[in-house]
Amino acid sequence: MGEEGGGRSCGTTRELQKLKQQAMEYYRENDVPRRLEELLNSTFYLQPADVYGHLNICSVVISTHFEVHENVLPELAEAEEAERASAVSTAVQWVNSTITHELQGMAPSDQAEVDHLLRIFFASKVQEDKERKELENSLEYSAVPTLLPPVPPPPPPPPPTKKRGQKPGRKDTITEKPIAPAEPVEPVLSGSMAIGAVSLAVAKACAMLLNKPLYLNIALLKHNQEQPMLFMPLLMVSLVSCGKSSSGKLNLMKEVICIPHPELTTRQGVEMLMEIQKRINKIIELPSPPKAETKKGHDGSKRGQQQITGKMSHLGCLTINCDTIEQPLLLIQEICANLGLELGTNLHLAINCAGHELMDYSKGKYEVIMGTYKNAAEMVDLYVDLINKYPSIIALIDPFRKEDSEQWDSIYHTLGSRCYIIAGTASKSISKLLEQGNISIPKSNGLIIKHTNQTTMSDLVEITNLIDSKKHITVFGSTEGESSDDSLVDLAVGLGVRFIKLGGLSRGERVTKYNRLLTIEEELVQNGTLGFNEERTFFYFNEEAEKAAEALEAAAAREPLAPTFPTQGVEESAEIGASSG
Repeated sequence: MGEEGGGRSCGTTRELQKLKQQAMEYYRENDVPRRLEELLNSTFYLQPADVYGHLNICSVVISTHFEVHENVLPELAEAEEAERASAVSTAVQWVNSTITHELQGMAPSDQAEVDHLLRIFFASKVQEDKERKELENSLEYSAVPTLLPPVPPPPPPPPPTKKRGQKPGRKDTITEKPIAPAEPVEPVLSGSMAIGAVSLAVAKACAMLLNKPLYLNIALLKHNQEQPMLFMPLLMVSLVSCGKSSSGKLNLMKEVICIPHPELTTRQGVEMLMEIQKRINKIIELPSPPKAETKKGHDGSKRGQQQITGKMSHLGCLTINCDTIEQPLLLIQEICANLGLELGTNLHLAINCAGHELMDYSKGKYEVIMGTYKNAAEMVDLYVDLINKYPSIIALIDPFRKEDSEQWDSIYHTLGSRCYIIAGTASKSISKLLEQGNISIPKSNGLIIKHTNQTTMSDLVEITNLIDSKKHITVFGSTEGESSDDSLVDLAVGLGVRFIKLGGLSRGERVTKYNRLLTIEEELVQNGTLGFNEERTFFYFNEEAEKAAEALEAAAAREPLAPTFPTQGVEESAEIGASSG
């Protein structure tokens, strides 16, 4: 017995020595000893009260709400840059002072309590800002007692009369309503990003201390610490952009997005889309063939094979110049056919319409194509015709401004059982949605949510639970001015969202996130925790939308000569949105 025990002890000692040697080599290769020495020296001179909290290193990056503007005037760019710098400076001050003091001594595992304190802190800052503005306004008013009342804005132009040759049955084009003015932009308190950043930092610190991936920590938070089966979100990958930032005539399609079939793995989907992207790049590099005169396009011009040129967008995809709605869709359709892929089977499309960017307020209409204008009601017809002709399009993002609620209702009831109607920019901020508890304005199948500003981890759990309870879909999106931090991928997986929208497959800040997706998928497969839910097919729509579509079809059958909206298929030769604007 003694000899056997001694043998085991000797073997254990050799194994420990071997592990120590491997650890030393690993730390030396990664320069850990030197960096630890620097950290300990700096800590000694600072002598912080919470030495362990000081040594717990966890860096996070949070994107701001600021949009990326193309061809903006230098003075406007400078003003926005100054505002951004001020917001960052304020956020750093909050973190280094009050927030650090408030959270001192708390355990990173107390995410809900941390987020509660962050909410209270932020509410006090909002109140301070409100009182400051009220004081400034009162002082300004007392200094100018003879202040004249503001001049009311001029009334909108009168609606145009019915044009000759207009299609019968479109009653709403005869008596046009004036458009609703744009709602004021939701105010963003300077420094608010400190709240979202600290909340994320606490979640990452907890995951590091427990030696768990961030996505699992978020999943446990969402499911009350019960181990859930995890799912990979379906990809929404931007292939091309041909909206207002492009130099072509087409404004409507800010992003043409590709969605691989749910039965494909994330890796298979990414590889397929990379091949499509390569083909797009090759076509753009080739000289264009001579223009072939064909039937007239959407804007009345002759539709031929115009030269497609492009540049890389901040969205991570190519910005191409197109003159008709059909052009980018036919481009992708042709590439897929050459690769043996079938749109509507192997992959589907989504369109980010960016309706808020199309409105020409001087005319009260959407400028779909340069010089081609359509009122809100005509836009509904355009989208119906588009889906009829290209049924592989299964999602429309922001088809209208948020103010056109009547048209959101119309398109939801008409198309909501055939494709997703998704509110992105048209939706309210997460804090407003939670405050009001209503995600149905505007009417949609789903929402795009983003981790910005004062959004905490608890807010993300709460909003996704609310969206799920309404049988809507959640799209977790990245901001336009994106960073290289890949935490939002972990958030999307942990929250169990249906789709993730990261932009294109180019630019380092976006490629990093796609790589993180692939890594997470591999980990879930290895751990046996990757699940598949039948509801993650494309055809899980609200019953309300299906019933509304059936009611519209029944009404059209009763009045075949004047249907409210076209719901049947169109002939192959029909033009998209053929009514004149």
